[in-house]
Amino acid sequence: MRSAQRTTPALLDPGLLRDVSLVCLAGGVVGVSFGAITVAGGLPVWVPVVMSLVVYAGSAQFSAVGVLLAGGGPVAAAATGLLLNTRTVAFSLAVAEHIGPGRLARLVGAHLVTDETVAFTLAQRDPARRRAAFWISGLGMFAVWNTGVLAGALAGSALGDTARYGLDAAFPAVLAALVLPALREDAGVRRAALPGAALALAVTPAVPAGVPVLVALAGLLLHGRARGRSV
Repeated sequence: MRSAQRTTPALLDPGLLRDVSLVCLAGGVVGVSFGAITVAGGLPVWVPVVMSLVVYAGSAQFSAVGVLLAGGGPVAAAATGLLLNTRTVAFSLAVAEHIGPGRLARLVGAHLVTDETVAFTLAQRDPARRRAAFWISGLGMFAVWNTGVLAGALAGSALGDTARYGLDAAFPAVLAALVLPALREDAGVRRAALPGAALALAVTPAVPAGVPVLVALAGLLLHGRARGRSV
């Protein structure tokens, strides 16, 4: 009992809760923007609400709605979303062991995998903290994102594009802060991250949002080869 009392509070790291709260705030604002833009473009309220609950992928949702509002069909919109979400396959493999046992946990956990939850999870140093970070960030962001989308959809075009407030910059800023410790401590990670980042920057002007992250995963090939040679 004493050991449990000592361990449990340690998992709720104040720094983690602060960072998750900041990302949730930014995610909620972007969610409001998504809901408002979708309804202002002429789609019914239920479209962004249901999409956020079922798809739950910001860049894919924006791209799919953009295709629909531009006159594209549902097949083209779905294909765009699937392309942008391809990167979550690799992300899911990276955090699979930290989600927890049981089919229900893995099913729900797979739905909560995002760039941010993976970054929060892998930034922790031990399995217990990684599992706590995954579920705290995953559930918190899911709840705030969907609440924001609903509020924006109900408000319609009254709010305008909330991206003009600049809070969307919180996502890359927090993610960069989370990966810095790994870059400082592991030379192999640095050798993989730098080419991946260079590739992502190179293709950014030519591809839809979300695809550069997928391209950056090519750096993992270098990391895997380096580890193979060391073994």
